[in-house]
Amino acid sequence: MGKHILAIDQGTTSSRAMVFSPEGRALASAQCEFDQHFPNDGWVEHDAEQIWQVTARVCREALAELETPDDVIGIGITNQRETTVVWQRNTGKPIGRAIVWQDRRTAQVCRDLKKAGHEKSVRERTGLLLDPYFSATKVAWMLDNIDGAREQAERGELAFGTIDSWLIWNFTGGKRHVTDATNAARTLLFNIHEQRWDDELLALFNIPKTMLPEVLDCAADFGTATHSLGDIELPIAGVAGDQHAAMVGQACFSPGMIKSTYGTGCFALLHTGDTPINSDNRLLTTLAYRLNGKPQYALEGSIFIAGAAVQWLRDKLGIIQQAAETEALAESLNSNNGVYLVPAFTGLGAPHWEPDARAIICGMTRDTGRAELARAALEAVCYQTHDLLDAMTADAGKRPDTLRVDGGMIANNWLMQMLSDITAMPAERPAMIETTALGAARLAGLQLGIFNNLEDIAASWELERRTEPAMESATRKSLTKGWQKAVKRSLLD
Repeated sequence: MGKHILAIDQGTTSSRAMVFSPEGRALASAQCEFDQHFPNDGWVEHDAEQIWQVTARVCREALAELETPDDVIGIGITNQRETTVVWQRNTGKPIGRAIVWQDRRTAQVCRDLKKAGHEKSVRERTGLLLDPYFSATKVAWMLDNIDGAREQAERGELAFGTIDSWLIWNFTGGKRHVTDATNAARTLLFNIHEQRWDDELLALFNIPKTMLPEVLDCAADFGTATHSLGDIELPIAGVAGDQHAAMVGQACFSPGMIKSTYGTGCFALLHTGDTPINSDNRLLTTLAYRLNGKPQYALEGSIFIAGAAVQWLRDKLGIIQQAAETEALAESLNSNNGVYLVPAFTGLGAPHWEPDARAIICGMTRDTGRAELARAALEAVCYQTHDLLDAMTADAGKRPDTLRVDGGMIANNWLMQMLSDITAMPAERPAMIETTALGAARLAGLQLGIFNNLEDIAASWELERRTEPAMESATRKSLTKGWQKAVKRSLLD
């Protein structure tokens, strides 16, 4: 009898299912993209029903690749965070499309709440800023703008959840309405110090408590998947938001360790231990993970657009056919030739937090071509990471020694070297770069007894590539100065 885990990585643009061995080897994998909806400027939506159908399908496909599916003993789930689903309890049907974390429709609501003086209290309780990025204002918008929703919610007929809750509800046939502490901590409704839903925040955002899921540890009994896996029934034993799962997959279990994940967006988390650090530099104070009822905290910098900028080059400009082409294009140039892309398609995240910023390309000449644009898209990831690390160093009092990197973008060796150069820090890429899915599997394995403790998980982490900074300090300063000028130009009056 094997001890394999089915890991579900439900991301912003696709759902992936991977089966991992206890050693962290990927035994099977299936992935499928789903539709992105942009009904208005700054609005981003997903069809939650489509997400469920796609996710269930890739799970079946991954299991079908195995010679012995019975060797799979459980499920771990990791998910795009903050994306908001509201559904009817009696039918299990969403009342509208899911509002995605990138969506900015509630920017004015957040501004009004700030003007009313609420941000200090919100931040003290949640570690977060008042920003449309998070779930609370999305829930309130749905209740106030979908016919009959507010009345249904007041009668206890509606359920709210992030994507993990939505998937678990469907896998368990509506028997379990649960989430984990890391996803709860991204809603603006969860008190990270007291580890509970906060009644004052619920009142502030006018959200009925009956809508909310039960909050569990990251390794816990989330129910049994009895639907849509064929004849197989499996316990759901590990859940974490994508960035927290990546932290587990990267074995960042000690204060001072940092991981940075490069997917649709880019997210850097610095482990700060069992005491939260309040940021003076507009970073987020969040949970790293919670096990056995004990929370561990992190400082987080959130970059909204990373790989999505490369996707834009492919899908909207048509200057590449595959993301992998950007590596050769960037390498073909000796410099960026003064071209900068600020990918503020949905505003700027940390440490700027400017929801009204918009993307710009500056420094172009008649000689600018696809290579410069591809390189600028990759460099933007490095500059934004540099900004985050400076802010984290100021808050934590010490710069991390090494940057552990992961995510699909980081397969690009040119990008990895540029990250080292711009951040002036060694970067380490693990043998398994899909650490988000791996982290979900590790959490499930912890619950199911495959691992005894975090030390067992850390011992299985394996280095694949390490890059050292090779750029002259003067060059680095010149490039980052140009980036800072470009950022200022992206800020709309």
